[in-house]
Amino acid sequence: MKAAVFSKFGDPAEVLEVREVPTPEPGPGEVRVRMIASPVNPSDTMFIEGRYGVRPTPPAVPGFEGVGVVDKAGPGLMGKMVVGKRVVAINNKGGNWAEYAVIPWKQARPVPADIPDDQAASLFVNPMTAVALTRHVLAVPKGEWLLVSAAGSALGKMIIRLSRRDGFKTLCVVRRSEAKRELIDLGADAVISSSEGPVPEQVRGITSDDGPRYALDPVGGEAGTAVFRSLGKGGRLVVYGSLTDEPIAVDPRSLISSRTSVEGFWLGHWMAERSIPRALILFREVAALIREGVLTTEVGATYPLDRVADATREAAAVGRGGKVLLKLGGEG
Repeated sequence: MKAAVFSKFGDPAEVLEVREVPTPEPGPGEVRVRMIASPVNPSDTMFIEGRYGVRPTPPAVPGFEGVGVVDKAGPGLMGKMVVGKRVVAINNKGGNWAEYAVIPWKQARPVPADIPDDQAASLFVNPMTAVALTRHVLAVPKGEWLLVSAAGSALGKMIIRLSRRDGFKTLCVVRRSEAKRELIDLGADAVISSSEGPVPEQVRGITSDDGPRYALDPVGGEAGTAVFRSLGKGGRLVVYGSLTDEPIAVDPRSLISSRTSVEGFWLGHWMAERSIPRALILFREVAALIREGVLTTEVGATYPLDRVADATREAAAVGRGGKVLLKLGGEG
């Protein structure tokens, strides 16, 4: 089969190459998925660069999520139940940027027929994170402010649409002033640019009190620090990424006197703590929101596997439109 392989860490556009490799065979408790499509997410490119929480030993194949059809099951009863089904393929170790991938049967989630391949390919990472963070981890109440950094990302836009659905307010932070209009048109209650002045001062000018009690940050460094310093009394910051690889500066006095807190979130760990019935309910919850148009993924450029380097260049472009997808040769 064909697979995108990197033999050393580095710029994805430079280190990835498409090779013929042996088609994998599923072991006990595993299934093989004939892959249809997989998105290019920041976690994938960081994985290739060696900057992600999961660090493989090259040569390795990237790709944490995608959609495909289960064509074979290894020994065991449960895997046989999904053979022939179109599934969301959740690959915690990477490996979906290939014509076939092997994953545990529990991570092959059947996807409803009315959700198209391009939406199913990106159903897990961003939509599930949006639901998990806002409805379950923070449980943002109606009418409360949620401060969101990197709000112009695909996930940031999903959170904005979800806020309109669930009734909480979004205060969005972007780097570029020209990005503000799009988010306001999308339904954000307020948008500020870090290029226009200190974020905490801008935040307090909007919230008219000591700051929001809920915040999300995937960036770290100066951006994450600014979000933390914007929190009001009892505020919670959930960090779900580290795009800068830089630490957040936390003032111990603020933690003590203002009862603010910082906590980390990794979707894979959080989902592993859900029971199988609860996980199924979550997938149905996300699927329903995709049908409503709340958690749909804006799809941009689509590339065949042979052009994986071009796909990663497009994904890294500033101001690109929509999620970049790899088409991997399978059919739904």
